[in-house]
Amino acid sequence: MKLLVTGGAGFIGSAVVRQAIERGHSVVNLDALTYAACLENVESVANSPLYAFEQADICDREALDRIFDTHQPDAVMHLAAESHVDRSIDGPGAFVQTNVTGTYTLLEAARAYWQGSGKPVGFRFHHISTDEVYGSLGPTGQFTEDTPYDPRSPYSASKAASDHLVRAWGETYGLPIVLTNCSNNYGPY
Repeated sequence: MKLLVTGGAGFIGSAVVRQAIERGHSVVNLDALTYAACLENVESVANSPLYAFEQADICDREALDRIFDTHQPDAVMHLAAESHVDRSIDGPGAFVQTNVTGTYTLLEAARAYWQGSGKPVGFRFHHISTDEVYGSLGPTGQFTEDTPYDPRSPYSASKAASDHLVRAWGETYGLPIVLTNCSNNYGPY
């Protein structure tokens, strides 16, 4: 399987890249190399014949079309995003641009690629989101599949918007999607 991992030089993305390659999958790491990126996190796999790196912004449709055409992935794992609530309070525009417009641009590039490839049954667009879209935990201390969206910051609002776009592309265009919401992530790197 060939994976296109957006944000593959970030904390979670680099863990996905390392593990996928260790499991024998080909990986294309697409990252804009902004403040959250660290290529040192993928040094252990960077020389693998299963690894390719593309420096690009997910808002750049021309670059995305070229990357899809060149690498022809079987699945997209979309982790690229502006993150951190405090940063979103100080500069919400970047969050809307990357998390909403970037996700839209990536969805459109993925849809064009998927349709142009004859809509392969095994193709997936996996959008990795955050539990922040559900708001504060409250007295129960947990979220469930039935918890309503209640974003409380520009970050969580931008991620909620991107979640809704992904669901809409699945429903409207039939794009095969998977959407997951992470909680706090920790570990090496």
